[in-house]
Amino acid sequence: MRPRTTAFVAASVDGFIARSDDALDWLTGGVDSGEDYGYAEHMAGTDILVMGRRTFEKVLGFGQWPYPGRRVIVLSASMPRACIPEDLRDGVFVHAGPVPDLLDGLGSAGCKGVYVDGGQVIQSFLAAGLLDEITITRIPVLIGAGIPLFGQLGNDVRLEHARTRVFDNGFVQTTYVLQTP
Repeated sequence: MRPRTTAFVAASVDGFIARSDDALDWLTGGVDSGEDYGYAEHMAGTDILVMGRRTFEKVLGFGQWPYPGRRVIVLSASMPRACIPEDLRDGVFVHAGPVPDLLDGLGSAGCKGVYVDGGQVIQSFLAAGLLDEITITRIPVLIGAGIPLFGQLGNDVRLEHARTRVFDNGFVQTTYVLQTP
């Protein structure tokens, strides 16, 4: 049985997940330090994170590893295991093969929930029909240019609205279930 796949991502109102240089400085404006915006709840349903190499490298730059004790799989055809810091090698793995094979293997191993992260990875899961749910938190800022959350998909992706939350600081979080054709 294939595990449930979800994305949980923040985007500017104009649809960008980072500046062109991968900077996230715009993301922290208006953040209430006492609110996690549903992140803990989302992570509670997550067994494994799957992210791209650029996202992995960005997360490494945060200083403290934000996923202690959680398995992370980096999708990359070219990243050698040596690029993973020694202290993370027990929990971070590289997968270079097809994503459906990865999901089949995870499901066979008992994985129930996969958190998909990173713009290109989210786009590839969408294009392949492998994403079950996406939660987008719109940050009330226009940054004008950057890395878009969505790119060309090749076909329409139908979404069913599941819920919307509005936070006091203006963040608007919407969860969609992806419809299978």
